[in-house]
Amino acid sequence: MGRGKFKGKPTGQRRFSSAADILAGTSAARPRSFKQKEAEYEEDVENESEEESEEEESEDEADVKKKGTEAVIEVDNPNRVRPKTLKARDLDASKTTELSRREREELEKQRAHERYMRLQEQGKTDQARKDLDRLALIRQQREEAAKKREEEKAARDAKKVEGRK
Repeated sequence: MGRGKFKGKPTGQRRFSSAADILAGTSAARPRSFKQKEAEYEEDVENESEEESEEEESEDEADVKKKGTEAVIEVDNPNRVRPKTLKARDLDASKTTELSRREREELEKQRAHERYMRLQEQGKTDQARKDLDRLALIRQQREEAAKKREEEKAARDAKKVEGRK
């Protein structure tokens, strides 16, 4: 049957196995058939990796100061990512980092805009040609208007000269 609108929190019902329970094979986390095989496998892996891990741990522990209870309790978290420190000699100068799609598109957009503006200044785009044609037409109209004004002014001056005589 349903429990209604409010459900109890499941946190009080969970049981966690300790590392000792898991190694002893008394935890309920895995089926019993795997416990003995896994314990043997872990022993083999531990023996092989002890030599390698001692060297790595000494370097890692010297670099990283443990926080809180990490110094007291040793936790093996599979999701923990240890920072990889790269030395200058290990860096590959020829290797370039690839840009994300958005960054790449942004760069292409900027380059295209710069190219368009260069062509615009040179007058090679359609928009620039239209602008230049419009400017030429305006200059021509202004020149004609200036000539007309000068002719009218010359005509008025000629009338004044004739009127005085």
